[in-house]
Amino acid sequence: MGLTTEQLRHSLDALAEIEPAFAAAIARIGYPEPRIRAPGYATLLRTIVSQQVSVHAAAAVWRRLEEALGEADDPTRLAGASDELLRAAGLSRQKIGYARSLAEEVASGRLDLAALPQDDEAAIAALVHIKGIGRWSAEIYLLFAEGRPDIWPAGDLAVQIEVGRILGHAERPAEKLVRTLAERWRPHRGAAAIFAWHHYNSKMDVI
Repeated sequence: MGLTTEQLRHSLDALAEIEPAFAAAIARIGYPEPRIRAPGYATLLRTIVSQQVSVHAAAAVWRRLEEALGEADDPTRLAGASDELLRAAGLSRQKIGYARSLAEEVASGRLDLAALPQDDEAAIAALVHIKGIGRWSAEIYLLFAEGRPDIWPAGDLAVQIEVGRILGHAERPAEKLVRTLAERWRPHRGAAAIFAWHHYNSKMDVI
């Protein structure tokens, strides 16, 4: 499971001591709510379903997929389903390929989501081996579903924007700079990312 409320607060308090700009931002808008997803195949499948569509559309496709498969949590159901059935549920040809890749990797045992490598980079490498799962999706899974405390999705646009705003940069810092800036925040970068999204969604003027 993802980082709990207590873990988030602990990490953000530690981060505030390292980086005064985060302390000031936390004082302005408060602590974020946890972002927790269930670990396992279904969460990764939902990630594929949700790519490049609205939240509402993704929810509708997921409902149809559950109805069509009977049990979306079982990768053997999808692996054995016809392309026609999956298209009828709302999956594009590309997403059908991605979903099959995931289902087959899990069903065959080649990918054991309950035993991903403890090293974060090795775990990311195992996940991006699946068609349709890029580095960002792998990082989000490890942060939200496994609660790995030092995951840092520096390629996320909102994270880049808010790191720049929090630290007072005149322009959005590029991914490489965001990675460099966050090195001193280890091992609390996961909480920093969650706070960045919280900051992004805040309606307050925090510049």
